[in-house]
Amino acid sequence: MKCKMLGICDMVSEKLNIMKDFPLLAMRLVLAYGFWKPGMMKWNDIDAIGSWFESMGYPMPLMNAYAAAITEVAGAVLLLLGFATRLISIPLMVIMLVAIATVHGANGFEAGNNGYEIPLYYLIMLFTLTIYGGGRISLEGLLRKISNK
Repeated sequence: MKCKMLGICDMVSEKLNIMKDFPLLAMRLVLAYGFWKPGMMKWNDIDAIGSWFESMGYPMPLMNAYAAAITEVAGAVLLLLGFATRLISIPLMVIMLVAIATVHGANGFEAGNNGYEIPLYYLIMLFTLTIYGGGRISLEGLLRKISNK
């Protein structure tokens, strides 16, 4: 005996399947926007960021400031374009884990208290993009489509 509810769920899933790339696009765009400004802020005052990192006990603070700035700016561009999404998501996840551990974690969860809420959301979205990639609505998706013809 077939369950009618499962049949309805399957039908809805099949209809919604055509839209599966839109959430991936939305995540990429939100993350690109979210990483661009902090990355540029770091890049534009890299010595101050290096000093800040040093005050928090980061090893090689200036090198880590450059690494974070380059990763965030390059990450924003790559996520916006949807190119190398899986690859850039990994170092961006490391940045979020470091930010949670060193800056936001002690402030609790709420974003209003500079807590780890937003970095955690970014981490979850980046993990999703690492697993699923950028989707078909991306430069990578376009290149795959062209190369298959």
